[in-house]
Amino acid sequence: MSDLTCDVLVVGGGPGGYPAAIRAGQLGLDTIIVDKDGWGGTCLNRGCIPSKAFIHAAEKYADMVHHAESGKLGISLSAKPKLDMKKLVGWKDEIVGKLTGGVEQLLKAAGVKAISGWAEFEDAKTCTVTLEDGKTQKITAKNVILANGSVEVELPFLPFKGNVIGSTGALDLKKLPKKLVVVGGGYIGLELGIAYRKLGSEVTFVEALDRILPVYDKELTRPITRWLKENGVTVHTSCKAKGVVTEDKKTFLEFETAKGETERLEADNILVSVGRKPNLNGWGLEKMGIPTNGKFIEVNERCETGMRGVYALGDLTGEPLLAHRATAQGERVAEIIAGHKTAFDPVAIAAVCFTEPEVVGVGLTPDEAKEKGETVITGKFPLAANGRYLSMEGGADGGFVRITARESDHVILGIHAVGKHVSELSGEFALAMEMGARLEDIAGTVHVHPTLTEGLAEAALVALGHPIHISAPKK
Repeated sequence: MSDLTCDVLVVGGGPGGYPAAIRAGQLGLDTIIVDKDGWGGTCLNRGCIPSKAFIHAAEKYADMVHHAESGKLGISLSAKPKLDMKKLVGWKDEIVGKLTGGVEQLLKAAGVKAISGWAEFEDAKTCTVTLEDGKTQKITAKNVILANGSVEVELPFLPFKGNVIGSTGALDLKKLPKKLVVVGGGYIGLELGIAYRKLGSEVTFVEALDRILPVYDKELTRPITRWLKENGVTVHTSCKAKGVVTEDKKTFLEFETAKGETERLEADNILVSVGRKPNLNGWGLEKMGIPTNGKFIEVNERCETGMRGVYALGDLTGEPLLAHRATAQGERVAEIIAGHKTAFDPVAIAAVCFTEPEVVGVGLTPDEAKEKGETVITGKFPLAANGRYLSMEGGADGGFVRITARESDHVILGIHAVGKHVSELSGEFALAMEMGARLEDIAGTVHVHPTLTEGLAEAALVALGHPIHISAPKK
């Protein structure tokens, strides 16, 4: 097989790699993209998309159970719904297949050559790809974009084997576990654990820190903690998992309590969800002469590594490990290679946790802003006072929108929310931050009624001291 050369070689077909390749192709650059594990990467195949499909199915099932039990909304079912996990997983896989097939078509339309295989570099600009049929293909590029993504963190004393699974395995279970123990109280573990509780599993969390979702402040996580308690989910905080014990054909997770005592939890499956780490091994990074910063590849605002013509993006380059961050970086890198004067320099990046209820945040919390020396004013609007929220069965979950602004000039420093469907507000939150909006900008924008977006405008009015749909806060 003859060697290939190109202007741009993209390694990794995930949410950072494939947009970079598409944009490079649009800009007229001869582009090749290589990936082994399916177009769309972890996000489309094993992460963001399949998990959200799974969460949606779980929510729908739980709703039907409630209709059967209580006839809420005046809608009743004569019997409880039946769950077929194989069909649920099959439906999820159909969604994934449509999207990954769409990515392949988009690459083709942009004139990108897509190669399925594993790339291993021998120097900074040359790699050998082992193809699916075992043959090899050598590629030399003028520019290289590394978008290799991340992998699940596997604990040495809890390897993914048998009843011990990671998030990927949790999305492919063909049988609903009667008892599920989740190790880790971060966003991935909580999203999947809550979904399984809605499907009927008995769910227990074991978290090493003193509370769940430590990246969010307690005010934001309080509604989630309440949901867990109301739905019979036990959360063991300040507890460390130790390992798996099998006795009498039963599986147990052993963990150490805050008091130093050892306890056990019986489980049909143990979901280990303790984070992700950059995928740095097995593809020749050590031969490329690229400096790293701790466990990440070091890059500047142009996503350039220490090697000329080699770029890195997404989870390889540090926190936050978010698909939309990688996508934005990928688009910028392609334009930089094409000679455009641009950089990856966002004001803030929104993050969402698809729990029950959902959490979204962008920018600084009030405490974070104060720690940076800012004098702030805040506005908090309870979503129970939002008509659209009530019409979607919200209001009793403690959801709210909170806005944080600098007191002197009212420039918005952060926006956070918790509640049903608040993830759909993330775009407006991020746009407000990116445009340098002030409280008056948000309050003065006519928001559609009835929508959840009104909650942001009302939060701005609260901060300004004259809300319309709740009583003005006492000064």
